[in-house]
Amino acid sequence: MSTPTPETPPERPNNEPSNKKDSSVEERVDTTLPDSQPVVDKVEDKPATNVSLISGESKPRQYRVDNQSFFMQRGYQVLLVLGLIAAFFLVMVYQTLFGRIEQPAKKVTIEQGQTYYGLLPQWQQQIPLFSASVAKLYIKSQVDAPLHSGIYQLPENPTIAEALQVLAQGAKAAMVKVQIIEGKTSKDLYQTLRDNDGIKKEVLTADSDNASIAKALELDGILPASVINDSDPIVNHNLEGWFAPDTYYYGEDTTDKQVLTDLYKRQQQALTEAWEGRAPNLPYSTPYEALVMASIIEKETSVAEERPLVSAVFRNRLNQGMRMQTDPTIIYGMGSRYDGNIRRKDINEKTSYNTYQIDGLPPTPIALPSAASIEATLHPADSEALYFVATGTGGHKFTNSLAAHNQAVKDYLKVMREKKAQAASQ
Repeated sequence: MSTPTPETPPERPNNEPSNKKDSSVEERVDTTLPDSQPVVDKVEDKPATNVSLISGESKPRQYRVDNQSFFMQRGYQVLLVLGLIAAFFLVMVYQTLFGRIEQPAKKVTIEQGQTYYGLLPQWQQQIPLFSASVAKLYIKSQVDAPLHSGIYQLPENPTIAEALQVLAQGAKAAMVKVQIIEGKTSKDLYQTLRDNDGIKKEVLTADSDNASIAKALELDGILPASVINDSDPIVNHNLEGWFAPDTYYYGEDTTDKQVLTDLYKRQQQALTEAWEGRAPNLPYSTPYEALVMASIIEKETSVAEERPLVSAVFRNRLNQGMRMQTDPTIIYGMGSRYDGNIRRKDINEKTSYNTYQIDGLPPTPIALPSAASIEATLHPADSEALYFVATGTGGHKFTNSLAAHNQAVKDYLKVMREKKAQAASQ
């Protein structure tokens, strides 16, 4: 009998995994995990996607009112705004009190009744951030006296603080009034200054004449050679017309030289400015000739609106080669011989000034013209009138022809006769 050999288990195919269990005992693996179970062991924290970037909708950031950083941020903003306001106010105060007007050193005239507040608009127009309210508070706190009329010397490029300091001195100084009326002559001006006890006499001495006055004031250079060298004593070195008429106030002990120099500079400035802006086609070749004409216009009418018309008449006559034939020139040429009447012999007398007998302009002005007359000279009205005569009721009648002028003269004489008869009956 043979010995049985042990049974060998069958070989497994190579394509089957060795760990495969018997289907009868194999357990199904559930791939569904509970909610608490993460899919992966570890996930990096990342910001969530901002839906507003996708949808286009934006929502304001929400702050918690109890967040300390929120209140700090608001506080900084408030402090910044307050700081800007304070800085602006400080700049405004500085500009108001220490901002400078760009102008040369000059004298200013303060008229009776003017106030410190009335001076503020000039600064307000020329200085950025200038505050009239701040300036008024400053004036109220620093100035304890009213503004006094007078002539004051302001420094170059003054601040309002500097100007107020100068103007405040007016309360401590007595002022001298000098009144020069439009249409008066330089001879009248000299006498006014001689009679004023508050003005020191330096130029207008007892033996002064035209030549010595012009030399003392160093104004020889403003006169044409024909005036300097003329043998007529009325014409020679005559400064007629060169002083601006107005009412002025000067400090005590001001000299006549200072007053005359001041008035000359004012008149020169008015003439220069008007000449630079003059109308075209005028019969005047120099500013001095315009000054001569302005003096005649000043004497011919005191009605402001008539000045351009009178200017037009004389312009038209000169442009046509006609003589001016104006009575004030007769009077000036007569000098001290004039007694209030013009006679036929006076009209026929040929003096240096009689425009009934000479062509063109007289050699010098015949009065102290105002700035308004200078302006009218250089800007005549658009008129073809060649004549004018008083109406007897105020103003003048302007006409374009000799016939119309003669009728206007007859009308004037009739009015004057009626006035005389009426006066006699009363």
